[in-house]
Amino acid sequence: MSSPILALGRNSFGSPANTDKLLTPEEATTLLIEWVPNERLRLHMKQVAAVMKAWALEKEHADELTARKWEQAGLLHDADWEKYPDAHCRIIIEKLEELNVDPEVIHCIASHGPHYFGVEPNNTMDRMIYVFDELSGFIHAAALIRPTRYEGMDVKSIMKKLKTPSFAAQVSRDDINDAISRIDTPLEEIIQFIIEHQKEVQ
Repeated sequence: MSSPILALGRNSFGSPANTDKLLTPEEATTLLIEWVPNERLRLHMKQVAAVMKAWALEKEHADELTARKWEQAGLLHDADWEKYPDAHCRIIIEKLEELNVDPEVIHCIASHGPHYFGVEPNNTMDRMIYVFDELSGFIHAAALIRPTRYEGMDVKSIMKKLKTPSFAAQVSRDDINDAISRIDTPLEEIIQFIIEHQKEVQ
């Protein structure tokens, strides 16, 4: 197997002394706006954040602080992609370390593309951001070509499009399959969850 093209070269991030420390919602939003001019990318990050938080609360029965960790990881996971594509993940990780953010949040961001960054998901939060990232974008792409957008969208239509290589060709089906293989929830259930929880995100 070839080396990850954007390998971070480490598996430890942040400081244990910063456990449970997060950016305030206002700070996180300001960083998002300053670092991500592209509104479509910003929407993707907001959608992943919403789905992550919903999963933490509904499926993991997380407390509010833990749910905020999931949300913040989702919100900032692609923060450096637009401005620093050749150093994607590295720059936002360094920034969050500088801001003394919880190391679990930083590790989660570092693990959202193990084949690219060389960091394996090692807990449920890590695995779910890997699951949600590509699928969230894929489902939104499917919604954009429908006259009614998310209204009436069903799992069957998404499954069909996943088997159509020419649709949203930039979305890695291999990454989706690998991510799903790491959890105990069927792909169909994940798709339904994403549809339900990201459709209202603006």
